[in-house]
Amino acid sequence: MSVMRPELIMKSIIPVVMAGIIAIYGLVVAVLIANGLSADITLFKSFLQLGAGLSVGLSGLAAGFAIGIVGDAGVRGTAQQPRLFVGMILILIFAEVLGLYGLIVALILSTK
Repeated sequence: MSVMRPELIMKSIIPVVMAGIIAIYGLVVAVLIANGLSADITLFKSFLQLGAGLSVGLSGLAAGFAIGIVGDAGVRGTAQQPRLFVGMILILIFAEVLGLYGLIVALILSTK
């Protein structure tokens, strides 16, 4: 599509960038969990860290799936009808919020 419409190249990269942000959420939580590890950790703290990892991981999986579906259809639709770009961005933001909610829950769990 970028061969026929080269002005759409930067608009087509936005879903890829938003999917990369989800990976950064997971990296932040992984660093927090790794810093909290010690030899004398309690079972309660271990389960909190497991829950933090699962929350950011599963919400990141759902957000990545949603961003992939919306990004695919949105980029194809934007190439045919440029008015769809704003709607695609709004739906991508709502999909990104799923991952952000997982990050917030993971931060709450890992700070207890």
